Amino acid sequence: MARRSRAAPDPRSGHDAAPAPAGGTLFVVATPIGNLGDVTLRALDSLRSVPLIAVEDTRIARRLLARYEIGTRLTSFHARSGPARLGELLEHLRAGSDLALVTDAGTPAVSDPGADIVAAWANEGGRVVPIPGASAVLAAVAATGIAGPRWSFEGFLPRSGRERRDRLARVAADDRGTVLFEAPTRLAATLRDLNAACGGDRQAAVCRELTKLHEQIVRGPLDELVRAVEHGTIPQRGEFVLVVGPSIATTVELSRDEAREAVVDGRAQVEALVTGGLTRTEAARRVATATGLSRRALYKTDEARDERPARTAQREGPRPSGRMGESL
Repeated sequence: MARRSRAAPDPRSGHDAAPAPAGGTLFVVATPIGNLGDVTLRALDSLRSVPLIAVEDTRIARRLLARYEIGTRLTSFHARSGPARLGELLEHLRAGSDLALVTDAGTPAVSDPGADIVAAWANEGGRVVPIPGASAVLAAVAATGIAGPRWSFEGFLPRSGRERRDRLARVAADDRGTVLFEAPTRLAATLRDLNAACGGDRQAAVCRELTKLHEQIVRGPLDELVRAVEHGTIPQRGEFVLVVGPSIATTVELSRDEAREAVVDGRAQVEALVTGGLTRTEAARRVATATGLSRRALYKTDEARDERPARTAQREGPRPSGRMGESL
């Protein structure tokens, strides 16, 4: 395919094209997350105009292209493609030909192997043009009303081990909302772990099959969401986005017995984290951040020193409903 002039306006860019580096343009094209009617006109124009589309799954991509009568050639590019396929796509771009990148659903390069080619072509000085559209993350944030004005996107949590415990502790202490992806086979375990780390009263939402026929959005405290999954109210089928509300610091007046119980619970959390491989210093720091208890109180092991507990504790929301890491 002949290299087109970079001085001419590009209708897909939405503005007059500035002089660009040699080579083709990589269009990062968002596609529907379920409902094929959610595709944008600009995305369709891009998919029609390029000579090649790199897709995560050719079968899924063909359904979209057939719906809109697009006959552009496809090639697969996914997590197991390996460096050889990445090299082929980069050679395609270096030769001056444009390339569209799509994922199975939503925006490429977000918890997606497409990030590799975007980074590689950008590092070579190549032109990368985003074609925005459907996003499961933004749909979940907008529809749940739980994340608040500031939130973080964590993608998929690590499946096990210290890294998972560390990430859960950060979510528990974060004063921003948190958005997560999860697979149906791990939904119940992740909700139980979030419940243990954040406390059963923390507000959250489970979003299932967004924009699809069986779309379901369930909001409530984490302990209720755990029960909803265990009882089948939330089927463990489909694609899931989880939204966890922010940790809200509150000053809680505690009785002597309640203060003693809070310290005992906090020390139990420290011991669980130490058993999982953290140093005692780091474990105490994380539990102090999550609960508002002092690190000095968490370090003490002599129960006789509990006789004069502080009556007021700065707490990050409710106490966790179980030991952190207990179900990991």
